[in-house]
Amino acid sequence: MYLDRVKIFIKAGNGGNGKTSFHTEKYVERGGPDGGDGGKGGSIIFVADRSIDSLIDFRFTKHFRAENGTNGGSNNKTGKNGENLIIKVPCGTVIRDAETENIICDLFEDKSEIVVLKGGNGGLGNARFKSSTRQRPSFSQTGQLCEEKEVILELKTIADVGLVGLPNVGKSSILAMLTNAKPKIANYHFTTLTPNIGVCKFGDNSFVLADIPGLIEGASEGVGLGHYFLRHIERTRLLLHVIDISGSEERDPYNDFKIVTSELKKHGNDVENLPQIIVLNKIDLVDDPKKISDFKSKISKLKRKYEIVEVSAISNNNLDELLKKTVELLKTLPKKQKLDYVPFVYERPNPNKYEIIIAEDGAFEVVGGFIDELVRGVVLSDSQSFAYFQRVLKDKGIIKELKKMGADENSVIRIKDIDFEIKE
Repeated sequence: MYLDRVKIFIKAGNGGNGKTSFHTEKYVERGGPDGGDGGKGGSIIFVADRSIDSLIDFRFTKHFRAENGTNGGSNNKTGKNGENLIIKVPCGTVIRDAETENIICDLFEDKSEIVVLKGGNGGLGNARFKSSTRQRPSFSQTGQLCEEKEVILELKTIADVGLVGLPNVGKSSILAMLTNAKPKIANYHFTTLTPNIGVCKFGDNSFVLADIPGLIEGASEGVGLGHYFLRHIERTRLLLHVIDISGSEERDPYNDFKIVTSELKKHGNDVENLPQIIVLNKIDLVDDPKKISDFKSKISKLKRKYEIVEVSAISNNNLDELLKKTVELLKTLPKKQKLDYVPFVYERPNPNKYEIIIAEDGAFEVVGGFIDELVRGVVLSDSQSFAYFQRVLKDKGIIKELKKMGADENSVIRIKDIDFEIKE
């Protein structure tokens, strides 16, 4: 089975908790705080690997989680950082956010990589909260928690040249004769169920050739198999449009040409404007030379001009000429670049920003990245911790802003799941 589009779930590791601890040693009374910080959580990193050619590894494994950081220890010992999770994907894999389908990254080149989710920061140990007025802080900070995200992996094959055409026109045979690929070949429709890829060599030149599975009429709307693989054509620089000029399938060759051309246009993404060489295959089976001349006559009347090469893949007739013309045309075409897009980034809330909203029950609710960070160090049952919490609110100007919005001693102030009142 070939897999080129899949949804998976990814989650960076949580940060480890800071430690609340006090130095204990014989003959040393009331030792100071020595709680260490928690370790940082592991990140989710995607890496392109040219040795992988499909997303089949993600067929059954859907959840990927990086390692959590470990908690801090006594004697100012910092917790161990969580291991990053490296996820290898084929070159040409586009990573999208599943909710918006915005592009996160296009891993176009071998060994290119991206950190999609960063690991959570470790919490601070109680030693970090010591001050001139707070000599023995009895609280520490919890590690930063990370949310699970759903992403789409979409493979767009990176090939210089794509073979297109209706089923059973001989694309796989041409690929097998021109490259080191060994596609399955048989005389029935839809033999090719995957985009087979091979490397063509001609003199000192080489290029990557991909056999795109057979298109049929209506493929761009989801009929048959071809629509599923049309995205692979988007990366190519040149198309070899293969036609069964013998009519062995009892189809009209020119009508075949129109069907595939129409489906390419309907697919969009400018694939219908890619340079094309029309490959008239199975010339060894042509019983009337007029079939070839009639086809060429119709093509010559089109506004767009096409190069036409007559070949027989089975008898290896004129394939060198096809290779020569392909190489010559490729030299004039620019190299394909990765997609032009504005990267979508999973951003964490700004740790310096907050806002105050009035909830439906009339409570004044303070939300934002600043609050997310602050509550990591709040222990309601600890008087020192809660006093620290209230002082930070005052120093930040939040208490003053609450009063300006109408909050008084009888108002409910809500931060996360903490409800409290303003006390002078």
